[in-house]
Amino acid sequence: MTDSFTIRSIEAFCYRYPLTTPVVTSFGKMLNRPAVFVRVIDEDGVEGWGEAWSNFPAPGAEHRARLVNEVLAPGLVGRKFDGPAQAFEALTRGTEVLALQCGEPGPFAQAIAGIDLALWDLSARRRRLPLWRLLGGHGSTIKVYASGINPGGATQTAEAALGRGHRALKLKVGFGADIDLANLAALREIVGAGMLAADANQGWSVEQALQMLPRLGAFDLRWLEEPIRADRPREEWRRLRASAHMPIAAGENISSAAGFKEVLAEDVLGVVQPDIAKWGGLTVCAGLASDILDARKTFCPHYLGGGIGLLASAHLLAGIGGDGWLEVDANDNPLRDLFCGSVTNVREGRVQLSDDPGLGTVPDLSAVERYRSV
Repeated sequence: MTDSFTIRSIEAFCYRYPLTTPVVTSFGKMLNRPAVFVRVIDEDGVEGWGEAWSNFPAPGAEHRARLVNEVLAPGLVGRKFDGPAQAFEALTRGTEVLALQCGEPGPFAQAIAGIDLALWDLSARRRRLPLWRLLGGHGSTIKVYASGINPGGATQTAEAALGRGHRALKLKVGFGADIDLANLAALREIVGAGMLAADANQGWSVEQALQMLPRLGAFDLRWLEEPIRADRPREEWRRLRASAHMPIAAGENISSAAGFKEVLAEDVLGVVQPDIAKWGGLTVCAGLASDILDARKTFCPHYLGGGIGLLASAHLLAGIGGDGWLEVDANDNPLRDLFCGSVTNVREGRVQLSDDPGLGTVPDLSAVERYRSV
């Protein structure tokens, strides 16, 4: 098959899985787990699958699915493209004014990212290559860590993750010093000398973060993630870096090439975490991941969603290389586990991706039909 393709159809499918135990962050709770899966089919009948970030606000997933189905898909169906990047540029440029007019650059970027991931999967399948190899990878094994560990029941969640083969953990903090420090002490004991990180989810002011930094020093953290708001002045981030004894991590809430260029040019972030389903897709983030490594920083793709986006993130990490970890949510979510392929098979903190074309799996959506919302 040729590298070019003509798009025959694009469709987004929206799901919600109700949670018994909410996922908790410093800024709110998730009472269910949404997922917006995107399927693209070309004129030869080849399928590609992607996913759009849709965690917030609560009704956001349905909105993003409608953006794909009612706004973006009509502009691509029937058109021929030389590759995913050409389609990504056409979508981005074609909707810039509309996104500005309605004040929704984020939702548009996320919906476009979902389509982009599907087109990369389609392209890899057309070339009969696993996606990680199409992205330039030479090995299919990557490191992973268990994230989304809530302040309540942190010990039990961490022990369960280690029982599933994890050797690295990330705890959510920002719930008060006593709770945060007690949970970190418990997790450090559980994981031993393994990797332990903490994520404040933008929960502190710079003064609060500076007060916490000395107290976090005892836990040998691999990184401290988003201690302050992503949009705070760079001077505040530099103040944190000057006082921190662990690397600072961020990136999931940076949504521009200029923003990433700025943080890669300075010695503040040691760990950079773009989210391919939230902004940029693989078209932008594959090159960005290489830039992160060139800047001598650790590339760790951010991800908290369904299985298709997680699997695509795994392929990006394997394709680009480096010494980073893939984020794997530790909480219950069949919308993740049924569609992330071999990422569920963690062995000594690592997973091995398939050599099959594309993402290496074709989703069976009938398995989650009862959770369909759009």
